[in-house]
Formats: sequence, structure tokens, C-alpha cells
Amino acid sequence: MRPPSRLRLPPPPTATRAAASRRGLLCAPAPQEEEPTYSGVKRMAVTLEQAQRVGYTLLKGLLRFGFMVANNLVAIPSYILYLIILQPLRLLDNKRFWYIEGVLFKWLLAMVASWGWWAGYTVVEWGDDVKVVSEDEAMMLVNHQATGDVCTLMMCLQDKGTVVRQMMWLMDHIFKYTNFGIVSLIHGDFFIRQGKAHRDQQLVLLKEHLDKHYRSRDRKWIVLFPEGGFLRKRRETSQAFAKKNNLPFLTHVTLPRLGATQVILKSLVAQQENGIPAGGDAMVAESKSKGLQWVIDTTIAYPNAEPIDIQTWILGYRRPTVTHVHYRIFPIKDVPAEPEALTDWLYQRFIEKEDLLSHFYKTASQSSVSSPCLLAVQGNSSGHHPLQPALGLLATLNIRHPSLHHLEQPGRSVAWDDRRELLVQCDRWSL
Repeated sequence: MRPPSRLRLPPPPTATRAAASRRGLLCAPAPQEEEPTYSGVKRMAVTLEQAQRVGYTLLKGLLRFGFMVANNLVAIPSYILYLIILQPLRLLDNKRFWYIEGVLFKWLLAMVASWGWWAGYTVVEWGDDVKVVSEDEAMMLVNHQATGDVCTLMMCLQDKGTVVRQMMWLMDHIFKYTNFGIVSLIHGDFFIRQGKAHRDQQLVLLKEHLDKHYRSRDRKWIVLFPEGGFLRKRRETSQAFAKKNNLPFLTHVTLPRLGATQVILKSLVAQQENGIPAGGDAMVAESKSKGLQWVIDTTIAYPNAEPIDIQTWILGYRRPTVTHVHYRIFPIKDVPAEPEALTDWLYQRFIEKEDLLSHFYKTASQSSVSSPCLLAVQGNSSGHHPLQPALGLLATLNIRHPSLHHLEQPGRSVAWDDRRELLVQCDRWSL
């Protein structure tokens, strides 16, 4: 009699699969069929939308370019022709001739400013109200990021009284070859050629130019870009110089150069008998002091640190943009004349610009302020549009928008003399 056989349990599935895999008996699992998707259709839709946008931008750019060409072919020859006809008046009454030229020049600058406004490129101004010193002599110190900086200033200075028709520009020589170059040459602007090889010679020419044209043509404001070139071209050189000389490391501006500023101050500041510069203590437009009286520290800030160039200003292919311009006014008596002290003073101004721009780029994109007291509810003659800036920017820049001086609260006048008062009024408006 045979003993009963033991029952064998089936191996676990995992062991079976492992053994089968070793013997090569197990095939790879069949791929599952994927459900059909319509990503191709989606990609096609996006592509069509982008193509339409590109086509619209190209068409708009061509139309704008054609209009600009026609505009220039009419306006600039007209400006030149009028001045040729008025040459006898220049011999009889030089001051009246340059007054008329200044009016024509202002109209041309308004034309250029309108190109940007048409494309949606508008300007909001903050800081000190420069209009109160528009009848005095002043020098503007402006940070330089791109060719559009000049167009931006053309727009925001249109409503500053006689400033535009009585101002002199110091610009990079590249502007001489733009459509506006011949106009600037006739107006008496100065084109600076950059580079060490030309630096000393350019300063001598600048001194001669100021002596010959500034007073004789009744100029009052002079615009200078002390950095000596565009930000993108000078940033690395400036940072290397700062590192070598233990100076602050700047990203949004570059260290300014002294030469042109010193020549302007020596040429245009009226000296009293005791050697102290003649200049006012307060920003009063009625001041009758002779010579340069104010220095206006001007900072231009573009959203996302993306400056506008002149091609964009003309063709308008960039989306509508609001540029910020901040002013700070210094009486000339506070500006040192000695080279070393003047260098320190200039460096300090651009270090402050760096701080302002750094704060602006960090906070402007986060703005969600809707209080009506932060809006320029009434545009001015240069076509400025309302904007809602960040409260953090208000607190840092000590903002006073010129249009805010005219805001009225029911039953009382609102004077924005202090930033704390401004913020208090903002809270009341938003209730």
C-alpha cells in the first residue's frame, strides 16, 4: 500500500512570472491604445492666432511708417523753409527769430511725442513739480537706457511752459543721423561722440558750443545724459570700474562721467563776487537770478526694465506701455564746483537712481491699487494718461504728480505737499 502523495500548492503569481521571465516565455505587455487627442488642432489654433497677431503688427507698422515718412516730408522741410524765409528777421531782431524758431521746434517735438501716444506709449511724472522752475535756467541730469529716452522727454516736457522751445539737448552723435538730426543741428543742439579717443576734444567743442549758442539763442534748459552712453553698452565697463575702485555695484544705471557736467557748470553758472554760485533757495518761478539756477535729477523707469527704442516708438509694434519719470530739484548752490566733490555728488545721485529703479521694478508689477486719488484724472497737453502706481513706489519716491495738484475733494482743496498727507487722503478716498 503506497503512502498518500502530498498536495502541491500552486506557486504565487509573482514567482510564476519571475520563472517564466527567466525562461523567456513571458512576452512584453501589449501597448494600450491611447485615446485620440486634438493637440494638433490646438497647436494649429495657437499658430493661427499668432499669425494673425504678427500680420496685424506688420500691417500697423507699415501704415505707421508710411505716415511717419509723409509726416516728416511735410513738417521738416516746412521748418527749414520757414527759417530760410525768416533769415532777414534774424539780422534785424535775433531774439524774435529764435523765439519763432523755438515755437516751430516745439511743434515738431509735439509731433514726435504724438507718435508714441498714438501707439499707447504714455508717461506719468512723479516727484518735484518742475513746472515752477520752467522760466529759470536749469540742467536736467537723465539716466540713459535707449534712444526712446529722448522721445519720452519730448512727450513729458510739452506742458512745461517755454521749456521745450528754449532748451538745448546734449545727445549721442547717433541722433544726428535720424530724421530729426537736421532739425537739432539748426536748433543748436550738441552731439557728443563717445570714446576715450574723442573725449577731450568733445569737451573743448562743447565749451565753444555753449559760449557761441546758448546765450545768443536765449536757451534756458539743457538736457544731459551723464552716463555717456546707453545702459546696455556701458554697464559691464562701469561695473568693472566700480569693482576696481571700490565703488557701488550698479545694475540699472552706470556711474556718471564728470566731463560734460563740469563744462556746463563752469560755462553757465553765474558767479558772484565772493565766488558763490548765484542761485535761489526756493523753487520760485519769479526768480530773476542770472545763470544756471537749478539741477533737475531725472529718472526714467520702464516697466520690467524694458526700454523703448526709437524704432519701437515709430513702428509701434510693442504693446501699450506706461513710462514713469521722476524729478528731484536741487538749487545750484547745493551742487559743488570742485571736481572731486562734484564727482561724489554725481555718484550719489546715480546711487539713488539705482535704489529708485530697483524698488520700482520689484513693486510696480505687483500693483493692484484702485484708489482714485492715485489717478491723474485729467490728462494734460502732452497726452498723459492715468495710471495706478504701487503704494510702495509712492512711499519710496515721495511722489507728487502734477495733475494731483488740481484734484479737488468736495468742499475743500487737496494740496499734495507731503507724501504722508497724500497717503492719508488716499485712504479717505478709498472709503
